[in-house]
Amino acid sequence: MKKIIDVNAHLHTPYSFSAFTDVRQALDMAAAEDVRIVGINDFYSMDGYREWNDECATRHLYPMFNIEFISLNSEDQAAGLRVNDPNNPGRTYLSGKGLAYPVILSGKEAQMLADVRAESNAQVERMCAKLNAHLDAVKAGFSIDFKQVVKDLTRGSVRERHLAKALRMAVDAAAGNAGDRLALYERIFGGQPLKSAIENDAAVENEIRSKLLKSGGAAFVPEDPKAFLPMETVCRIIEAAGGIPTYPFLADDAKGNFTDFEGDLQKAADTLKKRGFKSVEFITTRNTTAVLEKYTDYLQDEGFIVTFGSEHNTPALEPIRLRTRDNAEGLSEKLRLTNYRGACAVAAHQAGLDSVEAGDELLQKTVFGI
Repeated sequence: MKKIIDVNAHLHTPYSFSAFTDVRQALDMAAAEDVRIVGINDFYSMDGYREWNDECATRHLYPMFNIEFISLNSEDQAAGLRVNDPNNPGRTYLSGKGLAYPVILSGKEAQMLADVRAESNAQVERMCAKLNAHLDAVKAGFSIDFKQVVKDLTRGSVRERHLAKALRMAVDAAAGNAGDRLALYERIFGGQPLKSAIENDAAVENEIRSKLLKSGGAAFVPEDPKAFLPMETVCRIIEAAGGIPTYPFLADDAKGNFTDFEGDLQKAADTLKKRGFKSVEFITTRNTTAVLEKYTDYLQDEGFIVTFGSEHNTPALEPIRLRTRDNAEGLSEKLRLTNYRGACAVAAHQAGLDSVEAGDELLQKTVFGI
């Protein structure tokens, strides 16, 4: 390794839902923070790849082409095993890393991806209808136009966070001052006052989502099983798109707890190998440095590619440079090296090269011209 280059291998963009207003903002921030290897990682979408590629090129950044799915493992579900969704046994988030660009996905696998994305959008449309019925019942004085939300706030993929944003914007438009907005939120929330600071848009949107769109909320719509493909099918789609199926670890939460699946690291690694996984990732702000180092040391020794990212799939605009839950300054040197080694492996795969060393050479040449 000539020089460690900082990496963020998991960034959502407005092609799904993102803190960023556009791809340029994300990549301008990356360049300003000297994060030179960046991975687009949208839900069910490769639509942003061309823009990501072109905008990275103008900034001498190396683009990773990734994707994210929510899958279902029926064996884990039947066993009541929580994998990497703490609230839903069997439900498993998966990423694909280093997909081919230009996009090669076609045929049956492309249709399966299109179908699951359409079902995901349809679920949010059903949620919007239920939200409008609630707004009518509480006499909010406005409704949310789903087609307008799609047109104004999305690039084709609609998430419940878009609805929360649309509702926050509608309240801002309907109520002239802070006092009126607070009163309107209290009515919409069934008599509960808004807990967030009214001027904090990100916090308000998160509270809307929590109180209205999640389980128990007035506009909650359970997800149809059709929205979740079997884990094996998702892996097949990722491989058909040229990518590496990747398991995203949650690891330790704020209270130091782990899911059923991840608590026994050796067993988790063995199970992932049996299921054909050779790559894992972590969203570093979730975890302590000590846990990240312990888990990633073990997983690297077991032969897994390990990468890190930040997601940026909430309204809060956080730095692109990675940090851990207990170190706002950034990653330890050990973790920086782990992340860069993983990026070298993904870059080699993405470019059709045969070694981590070849990936390192490609990244150094792209970023530094050497």
